[in-house]
Amino acid sequence: MQRIFELTELESVAKALLEATQGRIFLFYGKMGVGKTTLIKMIAKVLGVTDTVSSPTFSLVNEYRTTSQEIVYHFDFYRINSEVEALDMGIEEYFDSKAFCLIEWPEKIKNLLPLDAVSVYIEEMPDGKRKLVINNA
Repeated sequence: MQRIFELTELESVAKALLEATQGRIFLFYGKMGVGKTTLIKMIAKVLGVTDTVSSPTFSLVNEYRTTSQEIVYHFDFYRINSEVEALDMGIEEYFDSKAFCLIEWPEKIKNLLPLDAVSVYIEEMPDGKRKLVINNA
């Protein structure tokens, strides 16, 4: 799936992403400031999360519940220095939990990522729109 969109279309993009994939582990790739967290906030909203969603830059992971009590984990690995830190926090247990796992900066833990994860690439276009490319493993 590939889509070029404006930020005002974020909700429909989040819905399309979830409808187009069967995954529960999503890997968000893109430069700093491209909108990864913004898209994740909308995905969480579409999933039914009513809490305020924010980037877990310092805590590494935030946990949210949907209105149907499903768990959604939001990870931000920007500040980790090695994959050992992710292992120490129990990343494998999160992946095995069958909960939604929305991961920013997955390239920092590339050797730990599940093979069936959905890769989401976000790029800012010269006109300010965003290009979204989804590789559904």
